[in-house]
Amino acid sequence: MPLVLAQQFGNAGFMIAVIVAVFVLFMMLIVFAVFANYFRLWIQSFLTGAKITIWDLIGMTFRKVNKDVIVKSKIMAVQAGLDEDEHGITSQALEAHYLAGGNVPLVIRSLIAASKAKIIRLSFREATAIDLAGRNVLEAVQTSVYPKVIDCPGRGMYLEAQAKNGIQLKVRARVTVRANLQRLIGGATEETIIARVGEGIVSAIGKQEDHMHVLENPDFISKEVLDRQLDSNTAFEIVSIDIADIDVGENVGARLRADQAEADTRVARARAEGRRAQAVASEQEQYARIEESRAKLVEAEAEVPKAMAEAFTTGKLGILDYYKMRNVQADTNMRQAIAGTGMTAQTKS
Repeated sequence: MPLVLAQQFGNAGFMIAVIVAVFVLFMMLIVFAVFANYFRLWIQSFLTGAKITIWDLIGMTFRKVNKDVIVKSKIMAVQAGLDEDEHGITSQALEAHYLAGGNVPLVIRSLIAASKAKIIRLSFREATAIDLAGRNVLEAVQTSVYPKVIDCPGRGMYLEAQAKNGIQLKVRARVTVRANLQRLIGGATEETIIARVGEGIVSAIGKQEDHMHVLENPDFISKEVLDRQLDSNTAFEIVSIDIADIDVGENVGARLRADQAEADTRVARARAEGRRAQAVASEQEQYARIEESRAKLVEAEAEVPKAMAEAFTTGKLGILDYYKMRNVQADTNMRQAIAGTGMTAQTKS
């Protein structure tokens, strides 16, 4: 009996030992897998002083953060001498910017460029804000270090302005700008700079009495435009405005005066035509009145024979009186014919 119990106990111990061995082997496989997956990044972080632990790397996996991007960006910042306490570049901050949709390597490179330039103040918070605003923060830093030249209006195009004497000038300017990192968020872009500079150039030329003054001293345009502070509320600071090219165009004033004279001529012709039409209408009206008077005269003359017949009937007019009246009419017609006054009354009737 004791021998049977010993055999059973030996079998149970063997089974427990096997289970423990399998469990240990499984745990070792898990540790090896984790070690193999994170050891490379952890050793890089450890050797460079990036201060990213193995537990941070595991947490990044669960938070769905690209650990390669975070580790390489942190190493890049450490190697460039960006102090973690001064700039606030921690692994948690890098993860937060990554999860917000930012470009972590671009932000780190922009901070390194600003730090090496030693003339630009840019914090990690400002860089991430600029990046999340949709601006290329590295390009902005580079523009701050190396000013950018903007063609105004565009390459191969000209601004057309007119002096007071009516001569048109075609101008092309080049604007040198430096990015203003503090106003990059919410500041106007290059299109606003081009529009403001163009407006200033047109206004400056329009104030001149003679276009020759502009051709002799084109630098006055730059001075006047710069005095207007065109870079306010923009993402840039204007360094200089240079007139690259200036040409003489057409005589706009003469063309406008000719067009005005032609328009005045057409207006005068229309008014004269109106007066002529009015005169013709008045003349036709007078002719109508004359014809009306003639009709009334003919009507009145038609009543004379009736009156004479009535006079004969009533005895108020005799034959001798009638012949005397005829003699008087004949004598009158003869006198008129001799005097050349025209046709006789009988002929008219």
